[in-house]
Parts: sequence; C-alpha cells; structure tokens
Amino acid sequence: QVRLVESGGGLVQLGGSLRLSCTASGSARGTYTMAWFRQAPGKQRDLVASIAFDDDINYADSVKGRFTISRGNVKHMIYLQMNSLKPEDTADYYCNLRDEEDIFWGQGTQVTVSS
Repeated sequence: QVRLVESGGGLVQLGGSLRLSCTASGSARGTYTMAWFRQAPGKQRDLVASIAFDDDINYADSVKGRFTISRGNVKHMIYLQMNSLKPEDTADYYCNLRDEEDIFWGQGTQVTVSS
C-alpha cells in the first residue's frame, strides 16, 4: 500500500508561481511512475505531468514551458514547479503513483489563480 501526501497549493495572482510537493510512503511494487493530475470544477481529472522510474518525463501541452516536474533527493518525492500561472490553471491538483499492480492517489491540494 502506498500513501501520497501533497502540499504547496494556495492562492496566487496571474503570472505568479507555486511549487507543489508530494511524498509517497509505503511500498510500491516494482517500477512505478509518479504524476500530477488536476481537476477543475465540473471537469474531468487530467494529467499535468509525469515522471517515470527511469526519469522519462511527459507534460500536458497546456503546461509545457511553464511547469516542471522533478524528483526530490529520493525517488519517492516529486515536485511540480508552476510558473506563469493562469486562471485556467485553477484546479485541485492530485499526486498519483502507478506501480505494477495498482494506482494510488493523494488527497489533493487546491490551486487558485486570480486575475
């Protein structure tokens, strides 16, 4: 079982920056990918960025060039540096871990970008 805890959300103005953190505890099975998803009110949950066990990284087109996903000093910590934030980035952001047998989610952290 894996537990994910996010932090770092908040209210920021247009063009501002935030850094989200996610720490995983427990035991993932085999290799795993960690990712950030987001869900705006009334919309589906979408992938923002992912980092695989071999450090292969992918971004949603809407955040390329503005967001950066990275690892902490240990593999089970990831960050999402969000720059040049826009009102359309407003959402609940969720940390996700997918291992060889299961998918785990954090409780989410809210990001609000005001114009």
